[in-house]
Amino acid sequence: MLDRLKGVEDRYEELNILLGDPTMFSDQERYQKIVKEHAELSPIVECYRAYARTLREIEEGRELMTGATDHEFRELVREDLAGLEARARDLEADLREMIAPRDPNDNRNVIVEIRAGAGGEEAALFAAVLYRMYTQYASRIGWKHEILDINETELGGFKEIVFSIDGKGAFSRLKYESGVHRVQRVPVTESGGRIHTSTVTVAVLPEAEEVDVVIDPNDLEIDTFRASGAGGQHINKTESAIRITHKPSGVVVTCQDQRSQYKNKDKAMLVLRSRLFEAARAKQAGEIAADRKSQVGTGDRSERIRTYNFPQSRVTDHRIGLTLYKIDSILEGDLDDVINALVAADRADALGRGDSED
Repeated sequence: MLDRLKGVEDRYEELNILLGDPTMFSDQERYQKIVKEHAELSPIVECYRAYARTLREIEEGRELMTGATDHEFRELVREDLAGLEARARDLEADLREMIAPRDPNDNRNVIVEIRAGAGGEEAALFAAVLYRMYTQYASRIGWKHEILDINETELGGFKEIVFSIDGKGAFSRLKYESGVHRVQRVPVTESGGRIHTSTVTVAVLPEAEEVDVVIDPNDLEIDTFRASGAGGQHINKTESAIRITHKPSGVVVTCQDQRSQYKNKDKAMLVLRSRLFEAARAKQAGEIAADRKSQVGTGDRSERIRTYNFPQSRVTDHRIGLTLYKIDSILEGDLDDVINALVAADRADALGRGDSED
């Protein structure tokens, strides 16, 4: 780890020299990249230097202990050493977290796709509950969200809903939500009071930009149709809804929530790019980690990740064995306790892998 940190410090000093070069201002794009990298490395270097300074002070304290004969002086030095060693441990832990492998997509916006699974109307109703949970969570943080496509049921559930969440770090927080969410409760449609188990699938995709995925227009089949929805909602008299089929991959995307055909096409292309980007990302991650499965999970849509048990007011995340008895607040968007635990488990897993590589 220390060799890696010394390399980071060397790069930081190199960036300092570059930032002091007046000719850098002539290339604003390169200058901005250097400023960004310098800002990212600065806290790491600051922590590393504090850590190195503390290690030197520990070494000096031990030398003093070796040569000291006065009992009271030795006790004072011993106390100082205990404090320095505790500080060194804290700084080392901070450094390990700072240099742990990071997902390069963490700062991206996200596309969230929620689909009703097993359970018919009850699954569709719970899909609507999860949509509200995620959008409430986004609102708490100050992120923006927008519906891209929706397929409603007569009772107000969603067979499918696709929406975007825009905000710094959205993917870093929400990527752990991909998978199968199971609900256990007495359905609204159930008169006998029996508890049913239903499932909803969630997929969280990092939002892709045009530069991330090159799509040949000749590979696209674009159809228009009239938007429709349960109970007369989202119905258009014009063919503003868009269906795009990416022929090489077979991916089909529809968007009908906007009244403008052009806006629907733009939104559909955004979802298509993100799905293709995620497919390539997942394939690469699978190849890299073919012999290892993270404790937090791979985000596979077929993996059951969480259970919401209404009778017991319980939410259990099966990947990390976390159980919380606060289902009401969680479904109101109070997701931090769940997400923070998943982030911590993922970082611990990443640090463990880093340790094995050192």
